[in-house]
Amino acid sequence: MIIIPVKEGENIERALKRFKRKFEKTGVIKELRDRQKYTKPSVKRREELKKAIYVQGLQRQED
Repeated sequence: MIIIPVKEGENIERALKRFKRKFEKTGVIKELRDRQKYTKPSVKRREELKKAIYVQGLQRQED
């Protein structure tokens, strides 16, 4: 459970924004989306490799 202490006189929109940011960091939504469908381990590995190659390319461009 996420607890957001609201300070005296703090705007409720600001507290809600902090809650949303903290909730996003937990990764609950991402996990729910991943669990909606089954992906084979070979497909997961292939996607991880593609992502790693992409990130490596980005890092080379920066140098």
